[in-house]
Amino acid sequence: MPTESGSCSTARQAKQKRKSHSLSIRRTNSSEQERTGLPREMLEGQDSKLPSAVRSTLLELFGQIEREFENLYIENLELRREIDTLNERLAAEGQAIDGAELSKGQLKTKASHSTSQLSQKLKTTYKASTSKIVSSFKTTTSRAVCQLVKEYIGHRDGIWDVSVARTQPVVLGTASADHTALLWSIETGKCLVKYTGHVGSASGDQTAHIWRYAVQLPTPQPVADTSQQMSGEDEVECSDKDEPDADGDTSSDCPTIRVPLTALRSHQGVVIAADWLVGGKQTVTASWDRTANLYDVETSELVHSLTGHDQELTHCCTHPTQRLVVTSSRDTTFRLWDFRDPSIHSVNVFQGHTDTVTSAVFTVGDNVVSGSDDRTVKVWDLKNMRSPIATIRTDSAINRINVCVGQKIIALPHDNRQVRLFDMSGVRLARLPRSSRQGHRRMVCCSAWSEDHPICNLFTCGFDRQAIGWNINIPALLQEK
Repeated sequence: MPTESGSCSTARQAKQKRKSHSLSIRRTNSSEQERTGLPREMLEGQDSKLPSAVRSTLLELFGQIEREFENLYIENLELRREIDTLNERLAAEGQAIDGAELSKGQLKTKASHSTSQLSQKLKTTYKASTSKIVSSFKTTTSRAVCQLVKEYIGHRDGIWDVSVARTQPVVLGTASADHTALLWSIETGKCLVKYTGHVGSASGDQTAHIWRYAVQLPTPQPVADTSQQMSGEDEVECSDKDEPDADGDTSSDCPTIRVPLTALRSHQGVVIAADWLVGGKQTVTASWDRTANLYDVETSELVHSLTGHDQELTHCCTHPTQRLVVTSSRDTTFRLWDFRDPSIHSVNVFQGHTDTVTSAVFTVGDNVVSGSDDRTVKVWDLKNMRSPIATIRTDSAINRINVCVGQKIIALPHDNRQVRLFDMSGVRLARLPRSSRQGHRRMVCCSAWSEDHPICNLFTCGFDRQAIGWNINIPALLQEK
């Protein structure tokens, strides 16, 4: 009888506490609703130099943030109530079942242990949900300014790759599904030379070609008006059909090269990427035949065939100062190949993605950044490859990434036509503007930084047949880091 009485008493107390919490939540909601209109009325009543449309947008955003945190607060109250209720229920049930058999000390220990386990589980869930919501508001304290400077129009099909010369003169290069590669003047947007030696889409003929051209840069023109300047978070939807007009082709009147100096022919599948090893005497290629090949440029001989990937390769990249190569693949891995010791060629396998690794690139020091179709980008330390030191999660598959080494900024081109900028710790800095007047209209395939160029320091290309030059102005935030 004493046990039953204690159980009923505990149940009544739990019921009263639930009523108290419920009343508290209703009062909180009521008071919050009464205050909802106050900030808007106060702000609207104040003098401001902001345009009315901008003020309206800001008020709406602040309202959304307030509602999000209000929901978070209510959810936290509910979780705390459930923890208290379970604690009381466990204590009551423990007494009712085991009170006749266990001593008082044993009963207390068992109930306390069960309560602790469930409480810890609920608290873990509570912290996880809180962190998830709060992290969505994580942003920088200063906005980057991203300005479209130049559009490079001349290809007649999607552009697979874009790159910037590492030595003087600094020119832009693009490779397209229209079987051509073009060199561009960054300042004027004029095509300098067209290469037509391939018989397939961007090395779809299973070969890699080396060719040479003496570049003569035209006189730079004044920079375009900055009235279209937009912050890195602005965006306006546009139609997929709104693509560059072929009539604006600037490559038809430029010089054409049809025969390469050297053709590298050891692959049995599409050559999807190529890069130069430090020193310029060797080059590495990646292919859909699941191998990467290392060639001697002067003799065109195959020096090494890098095998081990289980599926097609998607990219290859070389270290700027050391004889290191990283290859990525559809087998969800990327591999680091070390050629610093001529007698020993070691390889390390990085396993951290759940879908195709679309690219992996070197950064400063001993870090590598990888991007994947699993919608994540991961930063790795080559000295400890068991787990990444930073992970960036996005809402779309990621294509060929590129890292600005000087400012440590990662450019992420997406399938959904967006290009986002992050720092190496995973904080989002900006999103390149996209509207009916500027930006890519289709999937963005690749990005490339040109850190020393005074006008354009980021380039992107995509299936809309154009490459775009951007000026990215990052405030002093990164220098402070």
